[in-house]
Amino acid sequence: MYILALAEEIIRGRRIRREDDLTIFLTCDQKELCEGADRIRSYFVGEKVDLCSIINGRSGRCPEDCKYCAQSVYHDTGCEAYDFLPEETIVDACKMNEKEGVDRFSIVTAGRALTGSEFQKALHIFGTMHAECKIGLCASMGFLTAEQLHQLHQAGVTSYHHNIETSRRYFPQVCTTHTYDQKVETLKLVKAEGMCACSGGIIGMGETWEDRLDMAVSLAELGIDSIPINALMPIPGTPLEHQQTLTEDDILRTIGFFRYINPEANIRLAAGRALLTNDGELAFQSGASASITGNMLTTTASATIRSDKQMLQKLGRDVIPDYLYS
Repeated sequence: MYILALAEEIIRGRRIRREDDLTIFLTCDQKELCEGADRIRSYFVGEKVDLCSIINGRSGRCPEDCKYCAQSVYHDTGCEAYDFLPEETIVDACKMNEKEGVDRFSIVTAGRALTGSEFQKALHIFGTMHAECKIGLCASMGFLTAEQLHQLHQAGVTSYHHNIETSRRYFPQVCTTHTYDQKVETLKLVKAEGMCACSGGIIGMGETWEDRLDMAVSLAELGIDSIPINALMPIPGTPLEHQQTLTEDDILRTIGFFRYINPEANIRLAAGRALLTNDGELAFQSGASASITGNMLTTTASATIRSDKQMLQKLGRDVIPDYLYS
């Protein structure tokens, strides 16, 4: 019962620190952990579920060697490669997601950083969407400078996504072409700009439970607002193609302690929802308060969004975006 008492302490103001004994999260009863996490979620975040959708604005040919990624030039995955999508394609996708009642829409681009004419193109597209749509706007474009982040902010982008991926200790086992510290510095720039900082990682890449706890604490120390949790779906052609997929219990325990350690953040379901019951129904009762929804560049996106909202409404959650009230 201690884990439920700890949930009440967190609601009353206690915060989990790096120096605390974190092994409680690995040894406690999982059902009680998830129950406590849901209490914390209900108190700090409430019943609103934040739904975001993404479009892959530029695909493939990425010079980074992240072992999980299909888009890296280091891996033979048959990934589709294309330059920045036409503005009309992206704006139409944005409007479709707004029509379906998604909270925010993000352009994601492959590569170390979006620069030059393609960055200018992105600015123009964001400006167009900001002028023509009410939906929240997000970007995920790699290692941008403070000036670039400011320009995005001025164009209407209110949230920036940049995953730390895993713990500091394990990061070199995942990527060698950039560093964990570079990730952290980018997130500090996002916070300094006053944008919503979205950062999480991938579990199931061979890391330990202690690495997952370390990632959760690091995100809390950075004051991250939105934390996407991805469960690895091994991709043929990547170094992790033979990695065993996680069990639902492992994913739920991770979501649970992420909520304890980051009580006020949106804990967001991302990749790997197929490993979860009913695309995450139990996860939403274990601390999760947000999700990526829809399918990038597919005609089934609307159906996926609608099924997600139906599932969440059955749980008594609010899936109406704030902009529909304005």
